[in-house]
Amino acid sequence: MAGRRCKVTDVREVLRRLRLGEPERRIARDLDLSRNTVAGYRRWAQTHGLLTGELPDAAQLAALLHPPEGAQPAQAQSSVAPFRDQVLAWRQQGVEGQAIYQLLVEQHGFAGSYSAVKRFLRRLAPSGPRATLRLEVAPGAEAQVDFGAAGLMLDPDRGRLRRAWAFVMTLSCSRHLYVEFVFDQTVATWCRCHRAAFEWLGGVPRRLVSDNLKAAIVRAVLYDPEVQRVYRELAEHYGFLIAPCRPRMPEHKGKVEQGGVHYVKRNCLAGRAFRDLPDGNRHALRWCLETAGRRIHGTIKQQPLVVFETGERAALLPLPATPWAPVTWKAAKLHPDCHVVFLGAYYSAPHRLIGQQLWVRATLTQVQLFHQHALIATHLAARPGQRRTLHAHLPPDKVHFLLQTPGWCQTRAAEIGPTCAAFIAALLGDRPLDRLRSAQGILRLAQRYGASRLEAACARATAVGEYRYHTVKTILAHDLDRQPLLDLAATPPRATPAPRHARPWTTFFPDPEDRRSPWN
Repeated sequence: MAGRRCKVTDVREVLRRLRLGEPERRIARDLDLSRNTVAGYRRWAQTHGLLTGELPDAAQLAALLHPPEGAQPAQAQSSVAPFRDQVLAWRQQGVEGQAIYQLLVEQHGFAGSYSAVKRFLRRLAPSGPRATLRLEVAPGAEAQVDFGAAGLMLDPDRGRLRRAWAFVMTLSCSRHLYVEFVFDQTVATWCRCHRAAFEWLGGVPRRLVSDNLKAAIVRAVLYDPEVQRVYRELAEHYGFLIAPCRPRMPEHKGKVEQGGVHYVKRNCLAGRAFRDLPDGNRHALRWCLETAGRRIHGTIKQQPLVVFETGERAALLPLPATPWAPVTWKAAKLHPDCHVVFLGAYYSAPHRLIGQQLWVRATLTQVQLFHQHALIATHLAARPGQRRTLHAHLPPDKVHFLLQTPGWCQTRAAEIGPTCAAFIAALLGDRPLDRLRSAQGILRLAQRYGASRLEAACARATAVGEYRYHTVKTILAHDLDRQPLLDLAATPPRATPAPRHARPWTTFFPDPEDRRSPWN
């Protein structure tokens, strides 16, 4: 039938008039239908024999107009209908529509389209009006939290307008609100706002319902959501339970969604311009007490502030003895130098974990390193560029090298002997060059040749004024340290012998005139 689809009552009126013999043009004009629609219903009525006999009632017409799938003619049935049982079984197993289409093609040679599968699935589970369940919550049992856009506000620190957000906490029993404007939705800001809300309310709800924002939930899944580590620590510190709402189900936190965030936008922010963010926050707290808290709430039919003061405040969990200290968690890789980098500073960890991922937990004063939930290192917080190194984290050879400082070299040389100590002192006193490695190498020769031979070698090198590693090593390698050391200062210098076969210079000039000294 061409044209638009009519109500059952309209179809029945069309049939009644057709049975009376009225022309199609008049029926179309009176019922505001097209002539093609009326003509289509005439052909349909003739097919089903409805122009004669008793006129069917509305229920009978509805059954004829919309027959169940099994009663439809072959050309009107879905191409998926022969596989109805199999499709139902897949659907009950949670298989998605695209996967069902692929399975039908692969296993049953299905020749229809994916659109046919989608239409068939919609008829299997028709979407009707969504029902919700309103739950009454005991005082102090629950609060709902969320962020909402708050427009632009002046940042006094940067001197420019920035996009702001409204942090809203709504107590589920009294509907009492806490509102704070912020410039970001980071984990640190999320947790700091919780602390401020708890301190402003004077207690802690036993359960917090939140959206699946990244500041709270790392991975939003229905049955096993992954909570941010910092947010989990916050919950443990204050003693509340985290209850993320189901993905794509904002009605599960409707108290903060409609009665909180949207209400703040419509009332607290509507028509107002604040000097800066602190000015906006001062207004928000006054508004929570004087406006939002004193209105007659549409659901509870009472003033939220009165309900809170008279009953819910006392039902909240008490605040802990110490407030929440800001903490940061971050994944970091241990580099070959046995350090991780966090905020520009370097912190050591055991060398056996080089190349593996560690977790950094940082407070304002302390940095802790974890590997597979086990604490492996604790350091004082450092400034960017500083290093925090524990020698126990380094390989033994690297520790040995680090410990061989100039002071260590002088102490070790004194243990070998006074001559060695004086030699090392003179070596390290060479200002133009850094002789630390040379001193370390000389002292290491004692492991091979012994302390006494090294002492003698240093004495011989000192006698000739050669303060070098190579000199000491050569003396030891050629056993020169075993030879007696001559007193070079007491030995007279040897006379230089006259050269053999030497002739006077005058013999080279035969002319007597040329024999005159060239220096005269």
